[in-house]
Amino acid sequence: MATFMYLMKDSKGVKVEGTVKANSLDEAVNKLTKEGGTIITVKSAAEGAFKGKLSLFEKVMLVIYKLRTGISLKALVFFTRQLATMFSAGLTLETAISNLEKEEKNKRLKKVQRKISEDIKKGFSLSEAMEQHPGIFNNLYIALVQSGEVSGTLHTVLNDLSDYLEKIEDTRRKVTSAMAYPVFILVFLILVVWGLFYFIIPMFSEIYGRFGADLPAPTMVAIYISNLITENVILSILLLLVFAFIIFLISLTDKGRYFFDSAFLKIPVIGNLLKNSICSKFSRTFSILMAAGVPIMDTMELTENIVQNAVFEAAIRKARVMVKEGHSVVGAYRKTHVFPSTLLQLIGTGEETGDMDKLLGKAAEFYEKLVDSVIERLTSLIEPILIVLMASIVGTIIVVVYLPIFYLGLAIGAGHQ
Repeated sequence: MATFMYLMKDSKGVKVEGTVKANSLDEAVNKLTKEGGTIITVKSAAEGAFKGKLSLFEKVMLVIYKLRTGISLKALVFFTRQLATMFSAGLTLETAISNLEKEEKNKRLKKVQRKISEDIKKGFSLSEAMEQHPGIFNNLYIALVQSGEVSGTLHTVLNDLSDYLEKIEDTRRKVTSAMAYPVFILVFLILVVWGLFYFIIPMFSEIYGRFGADLPAPTMVAIYISNLITENVILSILLLLVFAFIIFLISLTDKGRYFFDSAFLKIPVIGNLLKNSICSKFSRTFSILMAAGVPIMDTMELTENIVQNAVFEAAIRKARVMVKEGHSVVGAYRKTHVFPSTLLQLIGTGEETGDMDKLLGKAAEFYEKLVDSVIERLTSLIEPILIVLMASIVGTIIVVVYLPIFYLGLAIGAGHQ
């Protein structure tokens, strides 16, 4: 028989915490329901065992699980907004989610909505029902919903959460659109170079072979690379896939992920774009959590999980330890030497005045504007840079291929003289 921890309100509205033994979560909920009162949350006492570091295999399985069960951020934003609107209009959560399920086109989300509706009928809270679907609802989402349930302001929290997700999705869309063009050009460049080595260079190699002439060293290197590619097409593709898989595995390790994230932040222009985007997400997350009444230590832990950059995660983790030891929030973040001075000033002012949620909301707007300005500069700079890069690489390969013809022309000219 397992042990479950619970938090509930008794008939007088007083919060009561404790544990109950049961064979399953449903049985624990049924036992607590019979005692009367309102259940806020019920969790397995052993749940904390899963919050430690994951092995590499577990990380791979987690990625596969999220790919198999996850939905797009756009779909989650729409679901949250619709749920907030219906709940604010006076519908019960069960009715609102059932109505959304009937109209939902996404099969994954439709299945999840049906399960959440069934769990609410059994007596689960909304946060408890959503917690069973980590591929869709992350820790931040659950924490905010739970804070709304405890404080009795779930309709307000759902509206704030909708606004938050919309702004995060908007920032992500802008960053993705800014990166899409250079990625497309680089992929196209790789295909062009591969086509030159696979189709064009072998034709010239065959012609040069008939004459038996001595070829320049650069041309010999190009022909050698071309032979490797044409004679080992399947092996080349397999090696490329293996290389990509190895990079993927390295990126899942703590050191590998930190190395890649640190390297991306140091790339000119793009690194600045990523940093501003992370600061925007950090500020927006911190703001909404503080406004919802989430304790500062929990807020710092949740922001660590949401920034999705190993460098900033390590800094927030270090700052959280310092705050626990008695340092001020702004002092702890300043000692990490990662966060920009503007953000630190706003955190410090908010900590002194007690308006940290409002000032960090302003910081989020500031960094969102910086993201927009960087994207404008990036789109104006990236096109000519990529065109020059593509022309240089393709032009160099063509010149190398035509070098013997140039030498032949020079030799003929010297012979006539």
